[in-house]
Amino acid sequence: MSDKDKVNTGHHIEDKELIINARKPIGKLGRKILDRMNKSHELMAQWGVSHFDIPKGDMILDIGCGGGKNIERFAKLITEGKVFGIDYSEVSVKMSIELNRKAIDEGKVEVIRGSVSKMPFEDNSFDIVTGFETIYFWPDFINDLKEVNRVLKKNGLLFFCNEAVYREGEMEKYDDLVELLDMKIYSEDVLRESLEKTGFKDFKSYIEDKNDWICVTARKK
Repeated sequence: MSDKDKVNTGHHIEDKELIINARKPIGKLGRKILDRMNKSHELMAQWGVSHFDIPKGDMILDIGCGGGKNIERFAKLITEGKVFGIDYSEVSVKMSIELNRKAIDEGKVEVIRGSVSKMPFEDNSFDIVTGFETIYFWPDFINDLKEVNRVLKKNGLLFFCNEAVYREGEMEKYDDLVELLDMKIYSEDVLRESLEKTGFKDFKSYIEDKNDWICVTARKK
């Protein structure tokens, strides 16, 4: 494998063809990285969801549901509500369905293919909307946040959790990854300003300094 086929993620050298599937998983490599992310993101996800409550009757939407691990998590916590997952990757939708087949058969989960920019849900549909490691890739962050606001119920909770947060002078370690994936890493301030601009209130952020993890919550006005 030549150097041009590898990327420095800040921690180790990875196969570029595999890593590029983090943006939109396709084919066998897409399934491979989704399986990896289901495992490698688990500690971050557990940390993130510890910052908000999940009532048993809530309607929940996970945007960019990937391999479906967080759908599975939420489905175990609800009894009367329902969990929806949406992803623009066909492979992600298939893997999420495979992982959550039992809950789907029970009517607790539904997974569909679609874009955050135009979601096939009615206004005021969800109590909670989540996004794990996904906002990096949203095509139009402000307008996409407005779309999220549309499908949330009044006072509904928005939650994002990312493995990277923008910090001035500390982003060189992400340069290769940002270039390869055409991703945007947001600062705490930009997230706050963007959410306040698009109809959200009660912004809260939590940063785990050791790993550079960030999670934020906000509520629809």
